[in-house]
Amino acid sequence: MKTKYISMFIALFVGMVSCDEEKLEPVNPNQLGIETFYRSGPQLEAAVNSVYAGLQANNLYNREYFFLQDLLSDDCDTGGPQLEAPRAQVLNHVFDASNPLVTANWRGWFRVVHRANLVLENADKAVEEITDGLRNRILGEAYFLRALANFELVSLWGPIPLMTSSAESPDGLPRTSEGEVYQTIFADLAEAISRLPLKSEYASEDIGRATRGAAQALAAKAHLFRGNFAEARPFLEAVINSNEYALVDRYLDNFEAENENNSESVWEVQFSEEFGNAGGWSGDGNNIAEVTFRGQEYGPTAWRNVIPSISLVEAYETVENGAEKDDPRGRYTFFRIGDTYNNGQSVLTADKVQGATDRPSWRKYQAIYKRENEDTNSGINFRVIRYADVLLMMAEVENETSGPAAALPYINQVRARADVDMPPYPTVQYPTGSREEMRLAIMHERRVELAGEQIRNRDIRRWRRQGTLPSEPIPAFQSRNDVLPIPLVEIDNNSALSNADQNSGY
Repeated sequence: MKTKYISMFIALFVGMVSCDEEKLEPVNPNQLGIETFYRSGPQLEAAVNSVYAGLQANNLYNREYFFLQDLLSDDCDTGGPQLEAPRAQVLNHVFDASNPLVTANWRGWFRVVHRANLVLENADKAVEEITDGLRNRILGEAYFLRALANFELVSLWGPIPLMTSSAESPDGLPRTSEGEVYQTIFADLAEAISRLPLKSEYASEDIGRATRGAAQALAAKAHLFRGNFAEARPFLEAVINSNEYALVDRYLDNFEAENENNSESVWEVQFSEEFGNAGGWSGDGNNIAEVTFRGQEYGPTAWRNVIPSISLVEAYETVENGAEKDDPRGRYTFFRIGDTYNNGQSVLTADKVQGATDRPSWRKYQAIYKRENEDTNSGINFRVIRYADVLLMMAEVENETSGPAAALPYINQVRARADVDMPPYPTVQYPTGSREEMRLAIMHERRVELAGEQIRNRDIRRWRRQGTLPSEPIPAFQSRNDVLPIPLVEIDNNSALSNADQNSGY
């Protein structure tokens, strides 16, 4: 699908058109617009490509999404000489409704919702060069992407304005209850599941599009976030029993460019150095790029603005005692002084690293495994949902509904990956004889397996809300930060909202 992202730019205007302006201006049949665009299969496909392109924007996976998720968690710390003030505020949990990082993510996800709505509203207009199968698939993709965006929004902000149609005026909508938002998410995912192909049914040029398995895994994630373990089970079973996915033998295959869209990938956002540039910094975060800033921002030889936290580094098992052994995922996740990179041709020395050299740096998603220096043009895909995540979610479901014995096969399957080969549970550290002990083991396993993958923040929030956190992992946490503030610019510009609608404490 990377080659198809070139065509996404044709449709970017779709998300930017003001319907008020269109009502004032006569329609020119020779000019592309909403009235003249959605007439063929290729145009409709270009329109759904523009929804995917929204994920590549500066305010989402190009840059700001990984910052917000990682800094809200306890997996990260500041590593370079100076973390920009808005990011430092998020890291220290002292942000307010004017924080640009919070605003950027809000805008980015609502742009995805708006573009998905345009596809859903106009899909029936395409009558040329289109089959029922193509139309059905494109509708499934749009439903999936709208559900993804709404889940990101409701899980971070609570009640949100629920856009089920494209914007027709500058006016906004009032907040909708979390329950109603989730009803829409699950309805959208049901539509997506009924319409989307399996991953193996896509042609090679379409790899990277939403799949049935991705929609099922997302539905499970949403149910788990709400503590609905029994409801999550059938979706996880469907993914596991599909035989579409398997753990790869080499852990780092999940974070390098040469092994993208592999058997472990349930769904990932596509990037490539072959197209585009870094995207730059735009006022509203709308710049689209086929590359990300991740390597430059997190890289040990680059800006190193974000590094692993001490608590994360210490979470990896490092005991050599009988059946116990060091967890190699620590080596796969971090760069330390003395490690080689650049295909083994370079050695990481203290003079190449900004900030405290006694602290490790991130290895995941870093391009220096194959080159000397990082820059703002990393083409490594973001793995949004991995099969390892699915197996650990299933372990959690089994533990909460059936007990620890039923959870063991799933958590041990993750530990048995060929180049991880950790001793199976129970272990000395995690005896897992009770539901509470298994819960702690699953929490540990999710942290060390999925570190730095924008998952920990949401895990902490759901466990906190469900009352299962053994202790508060973020000392600076305040109850108000369990949800983010509605951005001040939204309240100022949306006549359906006022300061009274702001989340408590902001």
